[in-house]
Amino acid sequence: MSVAVVADAHLGGPGGSADELIAQLDELARSDCRHLVLLGDLFHVWVGARRYETPEIRALAGTLEKLRRQGFQIDYIEGNRDFFIGEGPYAQLFDRVANEVEFEAGGRRYLAVHGDGLNDRDYLYRFWNWLSKSPASRFFMLHLPRSLARWLVSVTERQLAKTNFKHKSSIPEAAIRAYAERRFEEGIDVLLLGHFHEARRWQLGEGEVQLLEAWFKGHRVEIFGDDGE
Repeated sequence: MSVAVVADAHLGGPGGSADELIAQLDELARSDCRHLVLLGDLFHVWVGARRYETPEIRALAGTLEKLRRQGFQIDYIEGNRDFFIGEGPYAQLFDRVANEVEFEAGGRRYLAVHGDGLNDRDYLYRFWNWLSKSPASRFFMLHLPRSLARWLVSVTERQLAKTNFKHKSSIPEAAIRAYAERRFEEGIDVLLLGHFHEARRWQLGEGEVQLLEAWFKGHRVEIFGDDGE
């Protein structure tokens, strides 16, 4: 069975409205595919609370609910712009909300990871990422007055983007290779990464690393399996 993957749509930001992705998912529902993996940063900022819901979130949530009713398995991998998705009302849209998802397609074993945390030398980014997803941040996001909470989310988003710029502008290939080699030893055939927004691919022994182009750039739903890669 084939598996569809969407990486870094950033709807509500550079990805624009949800209309095109919704149309693509409706088309996917008419195919034989019944497994969708969302590789993080589906929206430019997504907080797992209704008080932050945007028109893009509302529209796409309805489509995901429809796909689940049609028998889709939908997995969500939290990205650096996702906050507490697995702990709030949107968790019901998915079969799994996790930091990584493993699946098989076309006889190959895939591991999908967002990729923002692989550079263990980017200490400032790792600190801000930890802080933004800490229990204290969740409390403030859920309990501060709405205007103040939205300001906090905006500041956090800008800080993460600033501290992560070096990490994303120069792909940390050495860190990715080291991580991939560890996971290949577990039997993984292909490591799929988002986050870096550009398509890259390289072999490491018998394993393969694939960086997926951001949806907001190429507007592609990637298909892996019998009819895809």
